Amino acid sequence: QVQLVESGGGLVQPGGSLRLSCAGFGFTFSRYAMSWYRQAPGEEREWVATITSTGSNTNYADSVKGRFTISRDNAKNTVYLQMNSLEPKDTAVYYCKAPQFSSWGQGTQVVVSS
Repeated sequence: QVQLVESGGGLVQPGGSLRLSCAGFGFTFSRYAMSWYRQAPGEEREWVATITSTGSNTNYADSVKGRFTISRDNAKNTVYLQMNSLEPKDTAVYYCKAPQFSSWGQGTQVVVSS
């Protein structure tokens, strides 16, 4: 059974940074691309970034390009999202997902506010 556990969220001031982590269980993590999504209050869930299984390629939504970096450590079955220059519009619950599976984690809340 695929399980995803996100962590690292919190309250940060505008301009600050956070690093989110997502640990994957129940599947061969190193074989799958991984993505981050987010859902702001009252909004649809939106895609943020994707990294290939080996980490050789990444893609980002225009709204986060140049500020966020997705990475992974296959030895730890973990994918990361480094978020810099955070803005209030980045406030959301952040989720990771392996696109080939339907499972979602519980998410981790990020609040950007002064």
